[in-house]
Amino acid sequence: MSTYDYDLFTIGGGSGGVRASRFAAGYGARVALAEKQYLGGTCVNVGCIPKKLMSYAAHFRDDMEDAKGFGWQIGQTHHDWAALIANKNQEIERLNGIYRNLLNGSGVEIFEAHASIEDAHTVIVNGKRITSRYILIATGGHPTLPELPGKQHGITSNDFFYLPSLPPRAIVVGGGYIAVEMAAILNGLGSQVTLVHRGPQLLRTMDADLGRFLAVEMEKKGIKVRCNTLIEALTADGHNKQLRLKNGDEIDADCVLFATGRHANTEKLGLESVGVKMKEDGAIVVDQHFCTDVPSIYAVGDVIDRMALTPVALAEGMVVASALFQDGGRKISYENIPTAVFSHPNVGTVGLTEAEARAKFGEIKIFKSEFKPLKHTLSGSGECALMKIVVDAKSDKVLGVHMVGADAGEIMQGFAVALQCGVTKAQFDATIGIHPTIAEEFVTMRTPV
Repeated sequence: MSTYDYDLFTIGGGSGGVRASRFAAGYGARVALAEKQYLGGTCVNVGCIPKKLMSYAAHFRDDMEDAKGFGWQIGQTHHDWAALIANKNQEIERLNGIYRNLLNGSGVEIFEAHASIEDAHTVIVNGKRITSRYILIATGGHPTLPELPGKQHGITSNDFFYLPSLPPRAIVVGGGYIAVEMAAILNGLGSQVTLVHRGPQLLRTMDADLGRFLAVEMEKKGIKVRCNTLIEALTADGHNKQLRLKNGDEIDADCVLFATGRHANTEKLGLESVGVKMKEDGAIVVDQHFCTDVPSIYAVGDVIDRMALTPVALAEGMVVASALFQDGGRKISYENIPTAVFSHPNVGTVGLTEAEARAKFGEIKIFKSEFKPLKHTLSGSGECALMKIVVDAKSDKVLGVHMVGADAGEIMQGFAVALQCGVTKAQFDATIGIHPTIAEEFVTMRTPV
């Protein structure tokens, strides 16, 4: 009989922690999980789910405007921000309950409290010492404010989801996926938005054409995009906020949202005292099996800072559960992981960027198309789409597929399967397109640029 209270004690009730705990319990392990804030983690509460719901809400303004070109006469409209937030909160509460039921149904004991690590096999919860054969850290990450005078007058993406009202004027600082998504939502719901980014292009970790093209499309919708822009300070006078730039310009707003970085939730866990190695930014260092320097302590998800995506955390959690309590047959590859940005228009991408492909393979072929989708030939909208394929010139293997346009995330999922199977450009060409769709452009591009 085991001398430990549990076989696995998970700290963190987000996607990775819940998945690992459920699977471990399914394999016969005795499992407990501690969550001090809310079940579901960032994704369910202040990330993917509420963001996508609010993105849907923000799209309706364009939809109603587009409808005029198709003969619809729509009268005066008004958006009720309070109703949106209340309905969003209700859905989040429902999902919290689902996560709780999933854990209970799997036989996982839940501790709604902060947990810290005392030694390699002991955690402290509510002042009580609990022992476990293995400990899994899945505490996720949190948004941080930049080191800037007056930063306390700004908010983060966490705060955005609980704003009491829609700000008439908003500044979003940042150029990554959170920044462009928040800017698009605010703009779509009626805010006057300025997007301020210190770098030369948006979405710098993705293919360069995506950020360049998206900036143009966002400006068409009325968002002021200012790249290569450095900030001096943020000041506040009552409800009015003023962002002072290093070039001397000043921008007034009712809300300043910083989307300039996230850091791992590793404070007050006791990691230093037990010898768990961390990076300078606080992220936990793990090996290919997600094990830390302490053989009994593992970590998955945003807290290890590999790829901050919910499906990745889920996959990592299943790998750990399988390795510890089953046959260890589950693996994860970080190649060809698709992702989407729910900006307006959407961005979807999978595989290597053009720059990455050139560095790794040398000679490559690029197929690219920019066009106005059929819908907008009547809608009157100037929104365009970008499709791009990156191909290894020697093997004809497709290395990357990238898109800016409506439903890019939905479209990219299927192409991610193709890349996992090692698809070639010849196989793209041999595929019959679905006409008329945006997606068919990916199988009709024949001439490299």
